[in-house]
Amino acid sequence: MTPAHITYENGVLRLLDQTKLPATVEFVELRDVKSAANAISRMIVRGAPAIGITGAYGLAIAVRGSAGKPDFASALKTAADGLIKARPTAVNLAWAVTKVREEVTSLAASGASPRALIDAADRAARSIHDDDIDRCRRIGDFGSSLLPSGKDVMTHCNTGSLATGGYGTALGIIRSAWRDGRIRGVLATETRPLLQGARLTAWELLSDGIPHTIITDSMAAHFMKTGAIGAVVVGADRIARNGDTANKIGTYGLAVLARAHGIPFIVAAPLSTFDPKAASGGDIPIEQRDPHEVTSYAGVATAPTGSSAANPAFDVTPAEYITTIVTERGALALPFAQSIDGVLTEIRESAGSRS
Repeated sequence: MTPAHITYENGVLRLLDQTKLPATVEFVELRDVKSAANAISRMIVRGAPAIGITGAYGLAIAVRGSAGKPDFASALKTAADGLIKARPTAVNLAWAVTKVREEVTSLAASGASPRALIDAADRAARSIHDDDIDRCRRIGDFGSSLLPSGKDVMTHCNTGSLATGGYGTALGIIRSAWRDGRIRGVLATETRPLLQGARLTAWELLSDGIPHTIITDSMAAHFMKTGAIGAVVVGADRIARNGDTANKIGTYGLAVLARAHGIPFIVAAPLSTFDPKAASGGDIPIEQRDPHEVTSYAGVATAPTGSSAANPAFDVTPAEYITTIVTERGALALPFAQSIDGVLTEIRESAGSRS
């Protein structure tokens, strides 16, 4: 397994710098909320669940710096807004930051001491982290049984330990399926323009001893045509109420290709990735990143000076191209609008009964 890439102790958040992998294993230490937001924006940490966890710890750091001050409520809102804006597409970030903020705000309104507010923020953030690892393991075990036996699995971007609190979503399914002897190996797309598949997914698979082959994004159709691919398994950054799913750019194309070749297309995501406010994919904001990520790599130009480039970080796969969505509560079936609404209603009712 890969080393713990997110740790937090006494107000210091320690992150594995994913921009340096696989060449260098280097950690950064963050001691203020602006540094946490910058780490998210610069993709030192990435993956929807992982940036949610980082945001939660970032807000806990902000509480340490402002608890007991007259402008505490205002400072907390500013910190939360800054973290949420660091990357707009992944809903887990806003969900986690809001959860910590609500916990602390409620205590502050009751007159709790600064020490109590700090402890509450730390506990809430750690709970989000620990819960994510548990959710991912359950997603992995539920998803393993859905994969056809004796074939390879194709995956896109990085959805493993590095993208989550640990174990992974889509890569969690792959880990469980390899453990269960269901798959032969993995085809990992390189995932342009930042090569999260080639740099990060391959690094995790190599650490776990899982056979894998890196392919360029444009090779996917070729390998699907061979009949060796049993399923395509991807993660998600935000899922709308109708099942439309935002994920790393290139996911939509893989879904279309999988449909054309009769291959199951499986999305793996914790329930925190579902956005009740988004009726469809049209309501999901798509992050636009620096075009230089497309025209250069690692400081080396890969296109002529003066050429323009587009760089949407995500695309939206329509629900009808998705075979199933695997969550920590099991697999959701078509029609997704109905099954997603049922799960979200159950969660709301459960939360209400505990309050």
